[in-house]
Amino acid sequence: MTETQKTKLLFDSLVKKATLKQQVYKNTLESLRLLKSAMENLSHKYSKIDSPAAREIPFTYRDRSEFEAELKFAGDTLVFMMHTNVFEFPRDHEVMKTPYIMDDRDRSYCGIINIFNFLSDSFKYNRVNDIGYLIGRLFINKDKHYFVEGKREIGFLYKSFANANMNKENALSIIESAIYYTINFDLLTPPYDNVKEVSVQEFIAALDSMQIKTGKRLGFKFQADLE
Repeated sequence: MTETQKTKLLFDSLVKKATLKQQVYKNTLESLRLLKSAMENLSHKYSKIDSPAAREIPFTYRDRSEFEAELKFAGDTLVFMMHTNVFEFPRDHEVMKTPYIMDDRDRSYCGIINIFNFLSDSFKYNRVNDIGYLIGRLFINKDKHYFVEGKREIGFLYKSFANANMNKENALSIIESAIYYTINFDLLTPPYDNVKEVSVQEFIAALDSMQIKTGKRLGFKFQADLE
């Protein structure tokens, strides 16, 4: 192979990989837009509920930025955050063993949208030490196929990757699943021994800025929450 041929091969490989990642990026961004639209529509529908009780409970959507969206309901806030880079699954990941990926390795490159759950009061009172939880990760590839890695209601099996297309209906399903999971993911009282002592400095700081740390599973490992 001549130097010219080697250089051409190098540039062809570069363009191919970059084009693939650009397509994955575009699909991921479009998927986030679908999620944003689903959240906005749900918020609009909720506002039309003719119920005094519902009017007392917030259900609002906010477009935080091009790569972030926020859905606030009751005492919880869901934040959807798109990573701007493209990733590939490790070779030993189960998804790499599926026929869908084995038929076309390029399908293993995915964009990621992370779904975080925070207590709304953490933002309201600027409790910067509070804990948020990653409740799900949405993976989207070049075919605009997706699967969700997450807890209970929100987690879809990677085996659906070959057939699950990101569209309006599935975006709404993801949002609804995240809401269902969140409203059933309750705030637990931390172990008494973890909170029985507080310094004067910590107490004064807490009065000033509510810095006593709060989280739904504070004091427990979230990974061990298998229910």
